[in-house]
Amino acid sequence: MAGYDKGLLDIDGMFLIERIAAGLEPQCEAVLINANRNIPQYRQFGYPVIPDMLEDYQGPLSGMFSGLRQIATEWMITIPCDGPFLNPHYVRRMHQAVKSESTLLATAMGAGRLQPVHALLHHSLAPSLQSYLACGERKIDRWFGQHDLTVVDFTDDPDMFENINTPDQLEACRDRLAALQGQSQRS
Repeated sequence: MAGYDKGLLDIDGMFLIERIAAGLEPQCEAVLINANRNIPQYRQFGYPVIPDMLEDYQGPLSGMFSGLRQIATEWMITIPCDGPFLNPHYVRRMHQAVKSESTLLATAMGAGRLQPVHALLHHSLAPSLQSYLACGERKIDRWFGQHDLTVVDFTDDPDMFENINTPDQLEACRDRLAALQGQSQRS
């Protein structure tokens, strides 16, 4: 998106971050936003905004680490800001899976691959993640590989993994949302 902050893209009268937060709010005790720029704009949505604790933007794991250090809950769920189609049972399905397999970490599977930024992490993973990042590592799958990982199948909901990386994808998403609204109004 030519450097534009994707969470602040307007889709159907809502910013992407608003759409995602609205989908997460009924599923979670609290919603936090991890952002490293445009922090005043993100704060206007009424959720705590947590910048990365590590300098020089170091990727998604840095945001996950910062979140784990800030949460007041036992578990933290993550989702990227550029996917407008959140499954209404995302949190429940992820939590049921880690409970069933007795693990501390889960990631979603969909759209033909693992979706590592769709994750559920136990707060006790923070020291492991801090050590991993301190060694200069940044690859999510390598850190996941150090732990028992539950993979949660979301192949029944491929829309959840649509994301917006180009102006064409943005327009396609807007068209899809308009079509979905038209269907719900006719129902």
